[in-house]
Parts: sequence; C-alpha cells; structure tokens
Amino acid sequence: MQATLELWPIGNCQVSALVDERGGFVWGCVPRVDGDPVFCALLNGENSDAGVWRFELEGQVSATQHYERNTPVLVTRLEAEDGSAVEIRDFCPRFERSGRMYRPVAFARIVRPLSGSPRMRVVLRPMRDYGASLAETTNGTNHIRYLVSDQAVRLSTDAPVGYVTEGRFYRVESDQHFFLGPDEPFVGNIRSEMRRMEQATMRYWRLWSRGLHIPFEWQDEVIRCAITLKLCQHEETGAIVAALTTSIPEAPHSERNWDYRYCWIRDSYYTVQALNRLGALDVLEKYLAYLRNIVDDARGGQIQPLYSVMGDGELDETTAAYLAGYRGMGPVRKGNAAYKQVQYDCYGQIVLPTAQGFLDRRLLRIADDRDFASLEEVGEMAWKMHDQPDAGLWEFRTRKEVHTYSAVMCWAACDRLANVAAWLGKEDRNAFWRQRADAIKARVEREAWVENGAQGGHYGASFESDYLDASLLQMVELGFIQPDDPRFLSTFAAVERELRRGEYMLRYASEDDFGLPETAFNVCTFWLIEALYLAGRAGEARVLFEAMLSHRTRSGLLSEDLDFETGELWGNFPQTYSLVGVINCAGLLSRRWGEMR
Repeated sequence: MQATLELWPIGNCQVSALVDERGGFVWGCVPRVDGDPVFCALLNGENSDAGVWRFELEGQVSATQHYERNTPVLVTRLEAEDGSAVEIRDFCPRFERSGRMYRPVAFARIVRPLSGSPRMRVVLRPMRDYGASLAETTNGTNHIRYLVSDQAVRLSTDAPVGYVTEGRFYRVESDQHFFLGPDEPFVGNIRSEMRRMEQATMRYWRLWSRGLHIPFEWQDEVIRCAITLKLCQHEETGAIVAALTTSIPEAPHSERNWDYRYCWIRDSYYTVQALNRLGALDVLEKYLAYLRNIVDDARGGQIQPLYSVMGDGELDETTAAYLAGYRGMGPVRKGNAAYKQVQYDCYGQIVLPTAQGFLDRRLLRIADDRDFASLEEVGEMAWKMHDQPDAGLWEFRTRKEVHTYSAVMCWAACDRLANVAAWLGKEDRNAFWRQRADAIKARVEREAWVENGAQGGHYGASFESDYLDASLLQMVELGFIQPDDPRFLSTFAAVERELRRGEYMLRYASEDDFGLPETAFNVCTFWLIEALYLAGRAGEARVLFEAMLSHRTRSGLLSEDLDFETGELWGNFPQTYSLVGVINCAGLLSRRWGEMR
C-alpha cells in the first residue's frame, strides 16, 4: 500500500506516533520526537511491514477513524467481509499524578470486539538504528521486550503473547490491552489501569481544550489544530518542533527532504503567537523557559536558527542509509545543517514572545529587570546584524543577502524592547531602543523599496535585488506598516501578481538551490488570506480559506506544502506553520460570538 499523509497523530508531549488509514503506527520515535524512529514504515519504501504496529482482521474490508471529541485519542473501526468488527483505541497517557504530569515514553492501545467473531493478528515489528534492523526480542508470560537502539521497551498485554510474537490470527472474544512503554513490570491490573489511563487522558485534553478562547466559526478545526500544536511541544524543556517527521519531500523527487524534528526559533514564535491568541498560556510559559536557557547559553553571542529539543546546537546532518524514503523518494535525513546558517530574523522572534513575559499579569512568572538585561543583549545583536547578509527565513544554502524580512524582524526586536522599557519605567532605555528602531525602519524604507514606474513600486525581498517573496506580507502583522498604507497595498499587489497560483501562494518564484519551486507553501497561502482580508477583500479571503480547509487530511491537519496543480499534500507533517495559519485566519474571518443568530 502506497504511503500517504492521511495520518492521525497521537501523543503526550513526550512521544508521538502517526497512525495510518488502517490503524497502523507507521511513524514514532523514542525516547522523544527526535529519537530513533522505531516505527518507520512511513519512510521504509515498499517494505511497509517493517517498522510498523498494526492490528489486521482476517478478511478485512474497511477501516474508519475519528478522534474522541477535543482529544488526541484516536478510534479506528476495522470491519471484515463477514461483518465482524473490532475497535482500536489509541493514545499516549497524559494526566496529572502524584502532583506532576504523567507523560511516559509509552503508547497505549485497546482492542474491543464489536460484532461477529473477529479473527485478528498483531503485527508489531519495531526497528532500530533508523531502519538498520528489526529490534531484538525476548518475552515472558505477559510481556515482550524489544531492544531498540540503546534502550529497551516492553509490551505488556493481556493478549496471548505467543500469538503476538508469531503474528498468528486468533479470535478476539474480549477486550485486549497493549501497553508499549518502559522496560519495567506493568504495575496493577492492565485492564483496569489502562481504562483509567484512557479516561484520565481524555479528561486532561478536554479540560485543556475547554480553556481555549476560540472563534465562533470553525471551532472544531481550530481545536484540532491547537491540540496538535501542543503535541509538537516537548514539555520537558518547552521546545516546539516544526513537525513530527523528517524527510517527507516538499515535492516529488525534489530531494527537498529535511528533518523538521527540531525547534526553529522562527516557527516556534508563530506557534506560541497563535496559541496565545487562543489563551493557551501553558505552551507560552514553557517555551519562554526554553528561550531563557537559549539566551543564557549564547552569552550575548549569535543565536542559531534552530536547536534540538534539549537545547543542543550541534545538529549534524547525515542520511539514514537503510530507509528508502517516502514512496521511495530518499534521502532520509537526520539532523539539519541549517543550524550552521545565520538567520538574523531569529533575534526578533526571541524578543517578541519574551516581551509578553513582562506585560501579561496572568503568567505565573513575571519577567524582571534581570530578564530585561538579558533581552537587551539579544537586541544588541539585532541592531548589529540588521543590515548584514544572511540565509533568510527560507534558508537558502548557497547565497546570502540582506533580507527585508530579517531586517524588519530586527526592527521589531528594538521596537518591542522600547515598549518593554517604557512599561518598566526605564525612560532612558525606551529612548535608546526607540532611536535604534527608527534607524532600522528608515534603512528598510530606503534600501528595500523598489520603484516600479506606473505600478507604484514595492518592497523587495532583499536590499540587493527586486525579487519578491511572501514574507513581505508579514510587515503588517509585525506592525512595521499599516494595512492601508499605499506602500503596503502596492507591495501586496506585486506579491499577488508574481506569486499567486490560483488559490495558492508560492514562497518565491525565483530559482533556489534546487531549482524552481514546484509546490505552494501552505502558510504563505494563509498569509495571502490575511492580506486579502486586511485589503478589504473579506469575501475572497473566506473563499480561499474554505478552499484551504478542504485540503486538510481526514484528521483535520495539513503538511508544509501543496501541489497547486493536483492539490496533493507534500512536506513534513503535521506542519506547525500550516496549523498556525488555520488558527489565525479563522480568528480573523469568523463572525464574533455576539453575532450569533
């Protein structure tokens, strides 16, 4: 069966798995999101029976799936040709226990017979060392032990262990419970404990969702995106990964295959911004703690564009020789060489969310003068680098320019520092940072503006050239320019003219390290929708938004890219950028609660 992105994430902010349309785990790493993919069938080419965990019915003819409302608890119904059926309930435990959050490196699956006399087999074949070999196994009376990489995991179950190890079909006559977790005895009755875990996990997520401030329209869509964004946070440190996968190509056979299981300062800024609009302050607070550690370790020096979820800066890029890739389209990369790049927009993306730490009285920890002093070091780097060439937000690997987006983000860093200084009553620092912000703004206005005769001119994507990219649409969001400013309107017109492809938007139309772009970048289409709304074209914006929603997977999610000819999704999944776009556009376009009829 050909791999697709019709995938359903489950997780607990420690580990996650992607479940395919037949209810099989085809992607999942231990002991955390950037670990060894013990479930790697998604990237195993035609060898889809290795690196997988699925339940198969004898004579199976159909599978249907849904999430339990407002949770990442997945329900899959498998039905056989004779009418017999089972239900699979998948989750990663997450709930408060003994005064702290219980979120083990564990996957829980419950199988329930629904009708007839279903005969089922368990296919559980985890791999190790990025698909190099199947995990070695030993088993006891009620468990199977799998040696994956440098550690072992244990399947505890009340199903017949011999049938599981042999992959034999057997009749399912009662509920069966499977807990793949730490290599230690399962404490308590597995049936009652797993049912308790499931109920506690659903209660946690429903209470978390209940606290979201969501728009009136598209409520289910926004809640699903918010839950999935939270699953992309590694709670131990607060880091937020760009996606749960590596090496899903941005376009077929393009080799634009990147490992997104790391924390990009830029992507995380957009994620916490979107969740903050929904009132999910827990994600923001944990991420601010992660940023404080990043800033401390930099000691006033250069901030990298990305780090590991543990804050490591060395992310050497290699390839996994034993994995063929998504649909055989390798390479499969682990690590990301972009950590070596300079991308000066990251200074603004540190300051912007951190500034809220001084202003928001809801936070458990209010930032203080010491935090401001540390943040000023970041501002110093923004000032120093605002007019220096970098790889830009699109991470060009073979060229550098002074990118307008990076300069505007450096302006935003100085602008927000001035605002925080005023809030703290530091008038001298307010004047200092305001002067620098004004100087950067004047430089952008002078260097990035491109006269274009009768068409009115536009901002260019860099100081050195007049090409366009979609990030110019973010100048309004950042407060650099007003939406009714003639300069923005003429820039929007130029961007739309050059980069729009029907209902979709390219990042840029010029050639890069891999040739011309072949797919639309989903978040850029959402930026187009926002710009349409701000330009007074709300009706058109709603049409495009509904069109983008129609491309979501059955799980309600999006990947990074979309083929603007066929509508097929490409790129890593689920992509935080894209989910942020859904949340932001829904909030912008929705009727207000007071407008209910």
